[in-house]
Amino acid sequence: MLLVNKGSAAVVIQSRLPEQNRITQELPNTSNLIQQGKNYYQNGQYTEAARVWENALKSYEAKKEVVNQVQVLNYLASVYKDLGKTQQSQTTITESLNLIKSFKKPERQSNLLLAQALNTQGTIQLLQGQTETAINTWKQAAVIYDRTGDKTGKLISQINQAQGLQTLGQYRRAKTLLEELVAELQNQPDSLLKAKGLRSLGVALQTIGDLQKSNTVLEKSLAISKQFNSPADVSVVLFSLGNIAKDLQNYDVALIDYQEVINLSPEPQAQLEAQLNKFSLLVKLQRWEPAKALIPEIETNLSSLSPSRPAIYASINFAETLMAIERAEENLIAAKTAQLLAKTIQQAREIKDSRAETYSLQQLGKLYQQNGQLTDAKRLTQQAQKLAQEMDAADLVARTAAQSGTIAKEQGDIKSAIADYEIAFNHLQSLRSDLVAINPDVQFDFRESIEPIYRDYVSLLLEKGDEQSNLKQARQVIEALQLAELDNYFKDACVDTHPVAIDQIDVQAAVIYPIILSDRLEVILSIPNQPLHHYSTQLSKKQIENTLKHLYSYVSRGYISEESFQLSQKVYKWLIAPAEAKLNSSKVTTLVFVLDGFLRNLPMAALHDGDRYLLEKYSVALSPGLQLFPQGLQRKKLGVLAAGLAEARQGFSSLPAVTGEIQEVTAKVEAKVLLNQKFTRDSLKTALDSQPFPIVHLATHGQFSSNPKETFLLTWSDRISILDFDRLFQKRRLGILEPIELLVMSACQTAAGDNRATLGLAGFALRSGAKSTIASLWSVNDESTSNLMKEFYQQLSNPKLSKAEALRQAQLKIKANPLYQHPYFWAAFVLVGNWL
Repeated sequence: MLLVNKGSAAVVIQSRLPEQNRITQELPNTSNLIQQGKNYYQNGQYTEAARVWENALKSYEAKKEVVNQVQVLNYLASVYKDLGKTQQSQTTITESLNLIKSFKKPERQSNLLLAQALNTQGTIQLLQGQTETAINTWKQAAVIYDRTGDKTGKLISQINQAQGLQTLGQYRRAKTLLEELVAELQNQPDSLLKAKGLRSLGVALQTIGDLQKSNTVLEKSLAISKQFNSPADVSVVLFSLGNIAKDLQNYDVALIDYQEVINLSPEPQAQLEAQLNKFSLLVKLQRWEPAKALIPEIETNLSSLSPSRPAIYASINFAETLMAIERAEENLIAAKTAQLLAKTIQQAREIKDSRAETYSLQQLGKLYQQNGQLTDAKRLTQQAQKLAQEMDAADLVARTAAQSGTIAKEQGDIKSAIADYEIAFNHLQSLRSDLVAINPDVQFDFRESIEPIYRDYVSLLLEKGDEQSNLKQARQVIEALQLAELDNYFKDACVDTHPVAIDQIDVQAAVIYPIILSDRLEVILSIPNQPLHHYSTQLSKKQIENTLKHLYSYVSRGYISEESFQLSQKVYKWLIAPAEAKLNSSKVTTLVFVLDGFLRNLPMAALHDGDRYLLEKYSVALSPGLQLFPQGLQRKKLGVLAAGLAEARQGFSSLPAVTGEIQEVTAKVEAKVLLNQKFTRDSLKTALDSQPFPIVHLATHGQFSSNPKETFLLTWSDRISILDFDRLFQKRRLGILEPIELLVMSACQTAAGDNRATLGLAGFALRSGAKSTIASLWSVNDESTSNLMKEFYQQLSNPKLSKAEALRQAQLKIKANPLYQHPYFWAAFVLVGNWL
C-alpha cells in the first residue's frame, strides 16, 4: 500500500534540503533563482526546479561565480536523483566536488559546501546500491561538519548513516547509532534546530520499529516546538505522533493528532497528508459516515495543488482508500476514482516523473481489474511494468508483475500468469533486505501485499499436477516465504542461509511442506532420491484454520473428547495419509515438517491415524526450511550449561521441579549450573563466553510471541529478549567459540491463539546460532516436564540415536505413564533445526 506518510528518515532530511537552506543563508550574492528552484523542489515540482537551477547554473558559469556554481550543482544533483536520472546526478555531484577542490575561499565556507556535496553524493551512492560506500561518504561529511562546529549538519550525516545501515539490514547497528544521537542531543540547548533534529531521530526510530522510544523523542520535539511557538513544527511532529499512535493501534489518539494537524498546520500539503491518513484510518475502522464527510474536503485540497510528486502520491493514496470503500459499499461510483487516477497519470507525464506515473498506471489497472474490465486492466498494468523495468525499479517491477499475473489468471491464461509471478518473485528475492518489516504498519503491508505474491505463485505452480519443474519451483518459493517471514519477524535480514538437499542430510528422512492457500491446503512431499510429490485438500483457509485452532485448544489444555480425536485424525488425513504408502516403501524413519501459518502451533507428533499417534511411527522435527547444518551431535563429551528459575519471580509462579530437573540433566556430564539468584543475563553471558558447552539448557518461564518485544526468557532479576540472544551467543555465532549444538528451553510457551508465535521459537533458535532447539508449544506440567527432560538426556547419551529419536523415545516413555497419556503432557516439546 502506498502511503504518503511513510517517508523514511532520509526522505525527511533530504527532500526538504534543510542543510542547504542553512548554508545558502551564509553565502553572499545568491540569486533569487536558487530560492525559486527550492520552492519548486519543496513542492515536489522537480522538473520545474531542475529547469530553474539549470538556468541559474548557466548564469553563474558566465559570471564565473564558482561558489554559487557549487551550490546549484549540489541542488541539481539532488533533483536529478529524484527524477530518476541517476547517472546525470552522479556526473553533476562529481563536477561540484571537483570545483570545490579548485577554488580558494574561507575554509569554513568551502568545508560546508564539501560536506553538503558529500551528503548528496552518499544519497546517490545509496540509490546505486553502493551502500557501504555511501555510509563511508556520510562519515566523511560528519567529520567535516564536526570540524566546522556544525552540529546539525553532523546530525544529518549520522542519521543518513543509520539509513544506510538499515538498507544493509543492520537494524541493530542503526538503532545503536541513533541512541547515541539521542543522548548527544539531550545536552544541546533548546532550539528549533534541536526540535527538528529530535523529530528526524523520532521518525528514524519509528522506521526501525522502536515505537516507544520514537514516541518519547517526538514528544520532546513537540514540547520544544511549542516552546518556540512554531505551528509548522508542532504540526509536523503531531503528524508523526499520529502515525505512531496508529501503529500502536491507539486509533482514537491517532485521529485526534491528525485533526490537530489539519487545524494547526499552515502548509496545505501537510493538512492534506493528515486528512488522507485520517480518511484511511476511518475506512480501516469502517466508520463510514465520518469517512465520507472528509471526501469533499480532500477533493478540494487536491484540486488546489499544482502538479508535483507529493500531489500525485496524495491522489493515489486517496484513490486507494476510495477503492477500499468501494469494495465495502457498492454505492460509491468507480468513475470518480478512475478520473482521479487518470489525472495523476497526466500530471506525472507533465512533470516527467516516471515513478509517479508507474504507481498511477498500476493503481488504475488495479481499479479496472476490480471492476472486471480485464483487457483495460492488463493494458494499463503492462504499461506500468514496462516503465518500472526501464527505470530498473525492482520494487515496482515486482508489484506490477504480480498484478499482471493476477489478471492473466483471471483471464484463464495460467502459463502467462506463472511467467509474470516468476518475474515478481525473482525481484522480491533481489530486494530481500528492503522487504524487511521495519514497523508494524510495514509489517501489515508485508502480510497484505508481499506475502500473497508468494502464496499466489505457489497456487499457480501446483495447479498443473506433478510436473517436477513446477514442484521444485514451488518448494523454492515456500522456503523463500519462510525466510521472508523470519526477516519480517526480526525486522532484520540477517538470517544466514545454507541450502542443503535432504539426500545429503539423511536418506531416511522425508520433508513435508504444507502450505495454506485461500481455497485449499497443498502439501509437497520430498523423499530422498525420489521425484517430488504433492497432494491437496479442497477447503477454504477459514475452514482449515478453524479446524487447527479447535485441535490446538484440545491438546494444549489437556481436554479429552471424541471430537479431539476426530480433529486429530482429520489433520492427519490432510498431511500424512496421502503419503503413507510412499513413506513406508521408502523406509522413512524421520518426518521433517516445514510448517505454515497456524500449523506451526500444533505438535505434529500428536496427529492420530485412528490407531496410533504419529509419534509412535516416526521421529518428528520442524525446520524453517532446509537451510541446515548437516552435522549430527558430537557425542564424545556432552558438556551442559544449565540455568533455571525454581522460585516465583516478577509475578511468575514457582517451578519447584526445576531444581530436580537441573540435577538430573547435569548428573552424568560436565556441567555449569546457574540456579535462581545466580541466573541473570550477565551471568549467563559470562558462562557462555568462558568455555564451550555443546548443550545449553534453560529451565525457566518464557514466552514465544509474534511480537519480538513480547518474546522473552525470565531470569532472576530481568528478562532476556529475543533481540538479546544474538549478543549473548555472539562469540559462538562468529566462530570465536564452537556453536551451540543443542539449545533446550524447557518451561516456555507460545502466546495462546497467536498465529505467528512460533516464529519467536524459531527466532530464539536462529538468534543463538544453535544447530537444534527444543522448546514447548504451551505451558506444560512442571513434574512431567522434569521427567521428560531426565529421560531425554539419558536417551541422548546413546550415540546411536539422533536428537529427534532421543526426544521421541523420551516422549514415548512419558506417554506410557497412565497419568501422562494425553498429548498435553508429552507433545508440547518440539525439535527445531537439525534432527541428527
